[in-house]
Amino acid sequence: MKASDERPPRLLAYALPAIPLAVMALPFYVVVPTFYAQSLGLSAAGLGLVLLLIRILDALSDPLVGWLSDRSFLRTGRRRSFFILFVPLTAFCAFKVFWPPADADLLYLGIWGAALSFCYTGVTLPYTAWGAELSPDYDGRSVVSAFREGATLVGTLLAVVLPFAVGLDRIGVHGLAAVALLVVILLPLTAILAVWKVPEPANLTSQRLRLVAGLRLLAGNRPFVRLIAAFFLNGFANAIPATLFLYFVSERLGLPELRGPFLFLYFACGMIGVPVAVVVARRVGKHRAWCGAMIAACLIFGLAGFLGQGDGFAFGIICALTGVLLGFDLALPPAIQADVIDNDTMISGEQRSGLYFAAWGLATKLSLAASAGLVFPLLEWSGFLMTGSVEQTPGALSTLSGLYAWLPVLPKLAAIVLMWSFPLGRDQQRHTRDVLERGGRSGRGTGA
Repeated sequence: MKASDERPPRLLAYALPAIPLAVMALPFYVVVPTFYAQSLGLSAAGLGLVLLLIRILDALSDPLVGWLSDRSFLRTGRRRSFFILFVPLTAFCAFKVFWPPADADLLYLGIWGAALSFCYTGVTLPYTAWGAELSPDYDGRSVVSAFREGATLVGTLLAVVLPFAVGLDRIGVHGLAAVALLVVILLPLTAILAVWKVPEPANLTSQRLRLVAGLRLLAGNRPFVRLIAAFFLNGFANAIPATLFLYFVSERLGLPELRGPFLFLYFACGMIGVPVAVVVARRVGKHRAWCGAMIAACLIFGLAGFLGQGDGFAFGIICALTGVLLGFDLALPPAIQADVIDNDTMISGEQRSGLYFAAWGLATKLSLAASAGLVFPLLEWSGFLMTGSVEQTPGALSTLSGLYAWLPVLPKLAAIVLMWSFPLGRDQQRHTRDVLERGGRSGRGTGA
């Protein structure tokens, strides 16, 4: 797709599948552990272990899917072909995870959760690689990312509303079952529209690399190493409060009836933050805009650790402000990743967006797994009880507050240090694109 083809209707068609993908993502990471613990009576520590194992097993699929999507030469396009192939499989696995039988156990969750995670990779990895290649422009990439992530937030809002509006403790069609039905209907329809309306850009590959040589170049791409390390740290920081959100609102604030409204407020404000992030990035650059947002998030979110019973209004303000900053986390890192891939293509001669986003997906999954594998055992060790309406000890509530509000600050600060002086800015990216579009390559790229 040339820069002149970056029209809103086409970008909208590309972005629409992000809605059902987001509809299943938030419940899987936030609601499913709570639902399986409280409604099905599974052990919290066991759930944490199962989620960790799912991510570890799924990590093996990311490099394979990414490598294959880079190497395929199908008429429908290497990104679009893998994307549409995995759509029905993903919808079916989501149905099994979100509408489990009453006797579902940890083994059931492990099998179908792993299958869903693998198929979700098969859809989202070529989908995001496709988006990274849609625009050759430094700022245009932020716009593509903003369309997709804006749609992601629409889907997230649906995921927030459905489980709580329908109810998680109902027999039959409970809230997660409603999510399953929506995904089964919406994902295939939007995927077909995207493949129909949005072409793939020309492949800029000028030579093929052997797998070992390609991985060596990836590991030696210093801007990428810095970016993915920062992305992992920030993702880990965001995953901790996401994992604990329902418990924090219910037990620490004593406001279980506001769990849904708070989540809705947070992600609705994230929709405001996405275009704000694009505007700020145009002025100061993508990496500096992202760093500024992370600094603000540390200052604002840390205040949540001082809240107690009934502090709903203060927490609502924190949700609104950090929701706006979420827009920066969503829109800017993938746009920076597209610049990193260009740098690699100029050096290696092979456009390997699939492999790069495989590493990206791996970092996302490991950050989520690390958060679940860390915080649930720590909560259980502190004496926190997750099995219904019980009175928590002061020590357990203090542990919950510390984990929720203050632990995420440390990895965010580390991410800021890594990204503040990031070497790929607007001028460097323009030079790289000039080289690529002339059909050339360079044995040297931008370093650390």
